[in-house]
Amino acid sequence: MLVLGFASGLPFTLLIGTLNAWLGELKVSLATIGVLSWIGLAYAFKFLWSPVVDRLRLPLIGALGRRRSWLVLCQGLLAVALWGLAATDPLTSIGSFAGIAVLAAFLSATQDIAIAAWRIESADETASVEFLAAVEQLGNRLAALAGGALALVLAARLDWPSVYVGFGFVMLVAVAVTLFLPEAKLDAADAAQPLAGHAVPDRAKRRVALAIVAICWTWAIVTLGGFMISALQPPVPGVPAPSASDFTRMTGPWIIVATVIIPALVAGWTRRLPQHQGGGEPMGGARAAADHSYRALILPLAEIVDRLKWGAILVLAVILLYRIADSIWAPFAFPFYLDFLGYSNDEVAFASKLFGVWMTIGGVALGGFLLATWGRMPTLVAGGVVAALSNLLYADMALGGAGIDGFARLVGLDSVGVDPRLMRLLIAICGENIAGGLAGTAFVAYISSITAREYSAVQYALLSSMTFLVGALGRAATGEAIDVYGYANVFFVTAGLGGIAVLLVLAEWWRGAARGPVLADEPEVSPA
Repeated sequence: MLVLGFASGLPFTLLIGTLNAWLGELKVSLATIGVLSWIGLAYAFKFLWSPVVDRLRLPLIGALGRRRSWLVLCQGLLAVALWGLAATDPLTSIGSFAGIAVLAAFLSATQDIAIAAWRIESADETASVEFLAAVEQLGNRLAALAGGALALVLAARLDWPSVYVGFGFVMLVAVAVTLFLPEAKLDAADAAQPLAGHAVPDRAKRRVALAIVAICWTWAIVTLGGFMISALQPPVPGVPAPSASDFTRMTGPWIIVATVIIPALVAGWTRRLPQHQGGGEPMGGARAAADHSYRALILPLAEIVDRLKWGAILVLAVILLYRIADSIWAPFAFPFYLDFLGYSNDEVAFASKLFGVWMTIGGVALGGFLLATWGRMPTLVAGGVVAALSNLLYADMALGGAGIDGFARLVGLDSVGVDPRLMRLLIAICGENIAGGLAGTAFVAYISSITAREYSAVQYALLSSMTFLVGALGRAATGEAIDVYGYANVFFVTAGLGGIAVLLVLAEWWRGAARGPVLADEPEVSPA
């Protein structure tokens, strides 16, 4: 489990964060980095193909077992993809570079699906699912240090292609370990399918619901991919370059409609249809696959809409926007530290990936303490406030750091023997990571409170996948805005967006206090 956690976290770190340090060092425009950051949507969209990974036995290597075969395939191809990135020059072949990165992100997200399934199915009395989850998180943290801090240190002494070649071989080590994994028995795996016993609408209605959702998601993915391809093409003389800001403003809202609002409406409609247990179709047949897809993609959202009624609109708004203050500018952190502020790879590795990890742990601990003493909604508000305010620290850094320097003098940090310039970075990262740890802990608690017990795994996966959707959509426009208006102005805007999220949380707090939470375990009382 430790190795699988490492194999999960390593490509995520290399693709979503460290890759931008490489591109920033090559002076690739922030607008391009913003567009390329859309590869992170593969992690948000992975629930769409999770039924395929869950049910399909691969040919040829399928003898390894349902989970091991997917893991070996993804890990082996991830090694090849990392080597492909190393062999491609982003300056002369940004389109090919982006294509390989998209493939790698898809493979990494698919590996995560298989790892989650293996963790659940392999748990037993000796190694409980909670214990395995904790070990997996430890592996993830080690991978974040290796793919972040170690990669920066190595790149300062070697070069970026050599770093990615080396980590490609690390993925081959994961393949070797995966070959020795114990594979869950097929009967046990089928019994562990989430929502396997829940009723579904009749075949015709189920087909219509799945078709509508499939068309909406396909349009959204094709639209995003099409713009990404056009934006990364070499400029044509006399032809205006595609504008990420225009795309975000004109098309972004429709993508939210297609991927969230319409599926929610379809989910609400299907909940009111006559339900049955699937008609006894044999497992492995097309009808059984449709049942499984409905239970995985539509039923979790249908239960939420049915339980919360119109309150689901506010809940989904909170989920979409709560983490926007930090998620929308996350891909530009390394270019900001390394290129705009001029810190060295070693300084950023220490401050962001070593010191920052401990500050995040401190934020998580603070979040847990506030949840125990204040309660869920006050902590959620506090997390939203500090996450928004932490953006002002970076705005101050972009303007020269006078405010942070004044704080350091006020509390005596200017006399501890640390270089004042490095101290400025440490204070900013301290504030941002504590805020992120606090907000993240509060948000996990909130999502967990929204999910119903019998739907917990699939509902949590669905809701958490929506968390960074709006932020990810806005990243391309953010990169373009930084190029035009500068970092400081963009940080002021992202702080304001975080304020909007706080207002939504306050409205959700009022809604819950006025009506009370409607839990799946507690049937609503009909008015007399």
